[in-house]
Amino acid sequence: MIKRFFLFVLVVLMCLMVAVLIKTVSTGSRQLSVQPAAPLAIDENAASQRLATALRYQTISRLGKAGLPEQSADEFKQLHQHIDQSYPLIHARLVRETVGAASLLYTWQGSDPKALPIMLMAHQDVVPVAPNTEQNWQQRPFDGVIKDGFIWGRGSWDDKGNLFAILEAVEKLLASGFQPRQTIYLAFGHDEEVNGLQGAKVMANLLQSRAVKLDYILDEGMLITEGILKGLDQSAALIGVAEKGYATFNLSATATPGHSSMPPEKTAIGMMSVALARLEDQQFPAQIRGVALDMFDTIAPEMHGLNRILLSNLWLFRPLVQQQLAKSASTNAMLRTTTALTVIHGGDKDNVLPGQVDASVNFRTLPGDTQTTVAQHIHTTIANDAIKVSAMSSNSEPSPISPINSAAYQHLHRTVREVFPNTIVAPGLMLGATDSRHFSALSQHIFKFSPVRATSEDLPRFHGTNERISVKNYVEMIRFYHQLLLNSSK
Repeated sequence: MIKRFFLFVLVVLMCLMVAVLIKTVSTGSRQLSVQPAAPLAIDENAASQRLATALRYQTISRLGKAGLPEQSADEFKQLHQHIDQSYPLIHARLVRETVGAASLLYTWQGSDPKALPIMLMAHQDVVPVAPNTEQNWQQRPFDGVIKDGFIWGRGSWDDKGNLFAILEAVEKLLASGFQPRQTIYLAFGHDEEVNGLQGAKVMANLLQSRAVKLDYILDEGMLITEGILKGLDQSAALIGVAEKGYATFNLSATATPGHSSMPPEKTAIGMMSVALARLEDQQFPAQIRGVALDMFDTIAPEMHGLNRILLSNLWLFRPLVQQQLAKSASTNAMLRTTTALTVIHGGDKDNVLPGQVDASVNFRTLPGDTQTTVAQHIHTTIANDAIKVSAMSSNSEPSPISPINSAAYQHLHRTVREVFPNTIVAPGLMLGATDSRHFSALSQHIFKFSPVRATSEDLPRFHGTNERISVKNYVEMIRFYHQLLLNSSK
């Protein structure tokens, strides 16, 4: 009997090994086979100088005490003048509208009125430099310096690099006599870093009032990562096909205030502490599904070693892979609606019990979760009716998922492979919020991708210190947008 049992186990294990091997070997590549794009003559010094000049305008967005954007109108005005002077063909041939305080909407009329238009997006504003960190920059953040093969400055990566690469590409196409088949919109918001409510949202409403429908939209987003995905030798371009929702909930615990010498059984701080600890301990479950599943299915055939085996056989190894991915903050965020305790206020004297304690918890919701499901999770988890829960008015739901079997996605896929040879292209989930979320009523194909190369050492530069873009990569960015517009017009 024992021999038969072990023989049965051995047979099962052998069958599993064979099934795993067959699945691993038979899973074919999803990458398009393309020829590299034709060379494009670009004056990299002149183009880099135009971007560097743009970085000197301090188009900073920050929220004021009233929760409204605080910006310098003069800085945006100078940036607009720089754009007009630097790109005379765009200024002469495209229709430019100023929307809201400083957003720019350009229209390049296509030759085929029946063809659905496309839109390229970027934003003009930048985040502030963290106080007392200016001395840590190798080049001052708003000096716009070109040195050691890099263009240094706040906004070089996020997002003036994309913006000026688009302008360079369009100006070059105009100079060549190119006429797009479909109308092309260029939408450059001015308050993306503070939710885009006065810029992108107003532009979206304007176009919607004109009954405009778009074939696809490309906004800033995910990157070309190098050496970040273990088991993958090639660079990986992740195209964001959706972005997580933004849901901040305010919690308020009230109790009778009094002297600390006679504390009651339950205090406001104690109740809030328990509630926050429960929310942090009892997270939403991690699951490889939706966009994350599409990404791993696409990348798996390109990997080698154990990672290829594991990702090609999620039917068997899913729990193990989920457990490992959940250990890293970046990959964990792809698998679940995340919970972040961000703000807490309570008490102002060490011998006085506060009558109220307030806290804010920020959730980034996966497609499939909603503000309603998050609210239910909070109430169930904290299990305390004495704590009031309210949602912030600026919350937004996850975006719809753009299909990867569309012609629009294939244009992006092809263009990446043509301009960045041997780069693996895969769909991904954008963890942060972008201006494009305001345009969901105008198109079913909204993608979030920046043709920016990034290593693990570069990632802290995003909204951080020593933000920069290499001159070589900036030229590639120009070539990418140039080639994308050509491909989309065929």
